Formats: sequence, structure tokens, C-alpha cells
Amino acid sequence: MVLTRLFSETVRERAQREPAFREALLMEGVDALLAGDLEGGKIGLRVFINATIGFEALAAATGTPAKSLMRMFSAAGNPSVSNLCGVLCELQRQSGISLRARLIEETATS
Repeated sequence: MVLTRLFSETVRERAQREPAFREALLMEGVDALLAGDLEGGKIGLRVFINATIGFEALAAATGTPAKSLMRMFSAAGNPSVSNLCGVLCELQRQSGISLRARLIEETATS
């Protein structure tokens, strides 16, 4: 018999012991949002939330019900900019990770 673990448990344990992995999870979600990939961004942030603070603690910190937060970051979710910014601020505060956007100029290829 093969022993398996839930993916979410594996990710949570690694995020708890490896700060660089935790940071990469958050950056991946935010990078996807900035690239216009709302679905990928929501998935990345949901994975980060589940691996770190959890939806219940995030709900308490933001004043938004946990079920609303879970719905926002589901495949069909459509978080408002206000809610998204509030969540990102709290995730940064809780994790000690500071995110900054910077302009990267792309060169045109002919």
C-alpha cells in the first residue's frame, strides 16, 4: 500500500520551515495578478493563505467573513480591489514580507 500525504499539508509544512518558499508562494500569486492572470493569482494567494495564516485568522484580521474570503479566492470569485488590497496588506503584515512593484521595460523585437 502506498502512503500519501495531502498536497496542502506538504505545502503548509514546507512554508512553515522555509521562509524563501513562503515568500515565493506570495510572490507567485501577486505576480500572476500583475500580469493580468486573475485566476492564477487567486489560486496562488489561496495556496499562500492556506499554507500560512489560514482563512479563519485572515477573516478575524480583516473583518471579512471567512466564507466570503474563501469565495473571493475560489475559481468563480471576483474580489473587489478594496478587498484584495486589504487581504494583501494583512498577508504582508502577518508574514513579514514586504512587496513592491517595479517597472520592467521590455525591449521590442523586430
